[in-house]
Amino acid sequence: MRPALMKVPILASIPVLAAGMLWAQDPVKVAPNNFQVVLQNDHVRVLEFHSKSGEKIPMHSHPAYVALSIAGSGKTKFTSADGKVTEAPAKVGQVTWRDAETHASEYTGEGETRVWLVELKGAPAKAKP
Repeated sequence: MRPALMKVPILASIPVLAAGMLWAQDPVKVAPNNFQVVLQNDHVRVLEFHSKSGEKIPMHSHPAYVALSIAGSGKTKFTSADGKVTEAPAKVGQVTWRDAETHASEYTGEGETRVWLVELKGAPAKAKP
């Protein structure tokens, strides 16, 4: 194979790799004004998220996590990496489970929302006998 032809598949894959890296961004790095790490250990990372109504959070990823809404009510619009848009209600005290995902988000309720996210790390611990 000629050297010039060998470069084509490599160059063609660069945009795909770049898009994958963009979609797999850490929310704390993508939106440092909105996400703050409040606890991190070998098992979990706990993030505090806050956003004003209408503020758009860029595409980012989470491992499986539990979300606890502590302020705000209304809806949050999620846009997945494939462009699918879903809306979820947001009300104080609501606790939800979310599988690992990549999304952008926008809170559309009144005032500001504040949510704690407990992201899981690694394999689940084995129960002690």
